[in-house]
Amino acid sequence: MTKTAVFGTGSWGTTFAMILAEAGNETVLWGRRPELVSAINSTGENPDYLPGIALPGSLRATDSAAEALDGADFVVLAVPSQTLRGNLDTWREHIPGDAVLVSLMKGIELGTTKRMSEVIREVAGVPEERVAVVSGPNLAKEIAQRQPAATVVACTDEAVAKRLQDACHLPPWFRPYTNLDVVGVELGGAVKNVIALAVGVAVGMGMGDNVAAMMITRGLAEISRLGAALGADPHTFSGLAGMGDLVATCTSPLSRNRTFGENLGRGMTLEEVIAATRQTAEGVKSCESVLELARKHDVEMPITEVVVGVVHDGMSPGEAGMLLMSRSPKPERYGV
Repeated sequence: MTKTAVFGTGSWGTTFAMILAEAGNETVLWGRRPELVSAINSTGENPDYLPGIALPGSLRATDSAAEALDGADFVVLAVPSQTLRGNLDTWREHIPGDAVLVSLMKGIELGTTKRMSEVIREVAGVPEERVAVVSGPNLAKEIAQRQPAATVVACTDEAVAKRLQDACHLPPWFRPYTNLDVVGVELGGAVKNVIALAVGVAVGMGMGDNVAAMMITRGLAEISRLGAALGADPHTFSGLAGMGDLVATCTSPLSRNRTFGENLGRGMTLEEVIAATRQTAEGVKSCESVLELARKHDVEMPITEVVVGVVHDGMSPGEAGMLLMSRSPKPERYGV
């Protein structure tokens, strides 16, 4: 039996652990808070992030990293992206020498502009063929409720991608597809959060579907331009990990980043929105690192620029809207 360890008891980490357990893997869920771990084990649900949703009876939780990692074939990382480096540095001595490390995280590291797979390889000292990423339109609550969904499993080693695909394939409601383009899959997952913040701001200001559609379309163009500069496969961005994830995150009320942006658009301060947000909206911090990465590669990303302005530099949503509507980057003459 395949053993899997999932690190992170947030909604997506818990949901993915549920998928792995129901797919027949021996699965352990690690959490940093002993009281939440105890509640998961005693009640069979995650009361903080997925209340009322029954978890598989075979799924158990622990606050011991060593216990979770003992004999693990797959180590799934679902912590906030900006905490990955510190956490992984603590856990790495317990990671089995042949385990595959799997990233569920959708962010770019501040300061280094590294993708999560790059951070994993650097800190854990593992080759790229032992690192996989999972991305796509993965709204955790819907999947936890057993609503049908698909995702993308990416690794530079096709055999590893297929092993992970088999481990998390749960017919008829969860379908993973494989992809070798780790760069494109990660960029799609990280940058769509930034675009969703922009869409949320527009919605919060009372703007309609035309504006949302414009933001999504131009946002996809930004993601694609950055991907091209970093060597990603352009086809990735028209698939689940690109357009699929972007549409779900920008349009769903379950999206943390869209909701965060909506609250900003309604006039709440950054501090007020952060206080009202229980889970991490990755785009809030990653927008800065995404913009820095774009500038390193001379890629124009106007939506990302105004998101950074609104979230971090005191720009008003109204001013941001004016800038976006008046700006004419070269790609616009092609309608993107």
